[in-house]
Amino acid sequence: MANPSLRAAEQEPGLADLVRRLSDDSRRLVGDEVRLARLEVGEGMHSATRGALWLGVAFGAAVVALTAITVLLSVLLGRLLGNLWAGTLLTGALELLAGWLLLRRGLALYREPSYTLEETRTELARTARWVKRPTAT
Repeated sequence: MANPSLRAAEQEPGLADLVRRLSDDSRRLVGDEVRLARLEVGEGMHSATRGALWLGVAFGAAVVALTAITVLLSVLLGRLLGNLWAGTLLTGALELLAGWLLLRRGLALYREPSYTLEETRTELARTARWVKRPTAT
């Protein structure tokens, strides 16, 4: 009769077999991760494309609407002033003023502190200087 410990040793996988299994599992896991990443990127690209399409359509509709409003305002002011060119000139001046105000507001917002956690960056720089300082022992 064979020794039970010898049978158990024969049934346990060897180091080479364990490394091969680990390699196969790792290869399969990496392949699964790559396939998942491709699916997620494809889905993200599809959503981004649809969003960009709708954004383009909305921008086109806004340009048409603003053009119509400009013509309407020019005609109304022209009738009020008694001269179409004066209404058009006043409409242009009003639109330039609105553009200048929007530009000023945008530049003011741009100059505000960023949302990149400036205090955190400052503290990290202080910590880095502290770490580099030689300790007196």
